[in-house]
Amino acid sequence: MYGVCLRFARNTLEADDILQEGFIKVFTFLKDFRQNGSLEGWIRRIFVNTAINYYHSKEDEWKETTIDKAESYHSVAEDILGKISTKDLLRLIQELPEGYRMVFNLYVIEGYNHQEIAEMLHISENTSKSQLSRARMALQERLTERKK
Repeated sequence: MYGVCLRFARNTLEADDILQEGFIKVFTFLKDFRQNGSLEGWIRRIFVNTAINYYHSKEDEWKETTIDKAESYHSVAEDILGKISTKDLLRLIQELPEGYRMVFNLYVIEGYNHQEIAEMLHISENTSKSQLSRARMALQERLTERKK
């Protein structure tokens, strides 16, 4: 679950806070687990929701930075992805602006659709789609820069 926390957090201290809060919730609500699905899936959902709640609680502190328009859309060659370590990729994801990182994690990694993300983050579906597109462009730009 620490990996889930790291993807949503900006740094390890925030990930530690989310992890601790998540485990508190797991142990508090363990009696409510209905055993309809896997325990791991239930716990993962608690951690994702805890990360989202953490994001909402800190929203006013963080300023959204935007990429207005990408001058060009670079395709990342597969060899770049093959050469980057998981740790480096995680760091690049953590460096994304808050909104980009949240939508990217929820859509790409957790598998939520834009309607679900919009409801969770209290944004419109179009904002979710835009944030995802911008997150992908930002990651591609950073990966391309690493190649140079």
